[in-house]
Amino acid sequence: MQTVTVQIRIFPSHPALLREHGEAYILAVNQLTLQAERAGSFPKLTSKDIEAKLPSAVRNQVIRDARSIHKKTNKQGKRPILRRRAYYVNNQNYSIDGNIVAFPIMMDGKVQRLRVASRMTERENNILASGKLGLLKAVEKSGKWYIQISVEIQTGKTNGDATMGIDLGLKVPAVVVTSSGKTKFVGNGRQNKYIRRKYKARRRRMGKLKKLSAIRKQENKEHRYMKDQNHKISRKIVNMAIEEQVLVIKIERLTNIRQTTRTSRKNAKNLHNWSFYQLQMFIAYKAALAGIRVVEVNPAYTSQTCPLCGKRNKAIDRTYRCSCGFHAHRDRVGAINIKRQPIGRKSKQSFDVPLADGNSLSA
Repeated sequence: MQTVTVQIRIFPSHPALLREHGEAYILAVNQLTLQAERAGSFPKLTSKDIEAKLPSAVRNQVIRDARSIHKKTNKQGKRPILRRRAYYVNNQNYSIDGNIVAFPIMMDGKVQRLRVASRMTERENNILASGKLGLLKAVEKSGKWYIQISVEIQTGKTNGDATMGIDLGLKVPAVVVTSSGKTKFVGNGRQNKYIRRKYKARRRRMGKLKKLSAIRKQENKEHRYMKDQNHKISRKIVNMAIEEQVLVIKIERLTNIRQTTRTSRKNAKNLHNWSFYQLQMFIAYKAALAGIRVVEVNPAYTSQTCPLCGKRNKAIDRTYRCSCGFHAHRDRVGAINIKRQPIGRKSKQSFDVPLADGNSLSA
């Protein structure tokens, strides 16, 4: 089974009411986790013990989320304080009928079902229809409202036994190598940098004219473009994995990637703007649906180690050469070595994969 999160645009007729509910929800969770921290344990509670002006079913969800956060706090040692307002409803208390989403709210002191129009694509409808629906989250982003629904989907199975390694970068977004030696360079880094420069120049001009709303629109367009590129890159990679009967995809652990990725000053801003994490998540959920396992491995020295003799050398420009005679594109060397990296105990071997941006409490 694989859990993905679908984000759907909604058009509420009472946005101020949803904001109030979101603020009440987050405030109630923070209050409960603070009480549990002071008491040293999470108390036994019912919906009647929660003073927030929320439907009883939602107050029960508050308790579940607060208890989950308290458990994580005991392990990590620091209590997180939620700041971004959001409204959560469990799968037993909302319904989807065509493009109408209905969930409970408090209105005039009574619990009522709020019916909200939504805009769903065919792809989103197919995902919702193919699995078990989980938690719903209503959230506002830049003045627009969305619901995020977690969906548990039965994954496919693969009969292959091959391995694939993926090296992420800027000039070439992804270089892929399989056990058979097949290599694929996926994405166009030059085009991506051109698009980002173009949007940056537009925002600079609009900034001088103080057109703030136009600047936000340009930022949204740029984000949509990069998200679309990540979707296309991940789809090509997973399609190749299916064709090559890949059982395991190894991808580099993203910790400190901005410090370790090969770059120059002119590429620095592109590096910090590129969503490596989003690309990895898209690869992970598409692979999972095809029954392909995705794991993170340690990327240390993968771009410097010779795949033939094991010596370490630094690449010159785009070419890697070793004294043993081996030479190849430096990103291909990285992908080969990532493919060969062992799966350690600390390797991340499963993903709760979002199709949408934003975090959830317990989805």
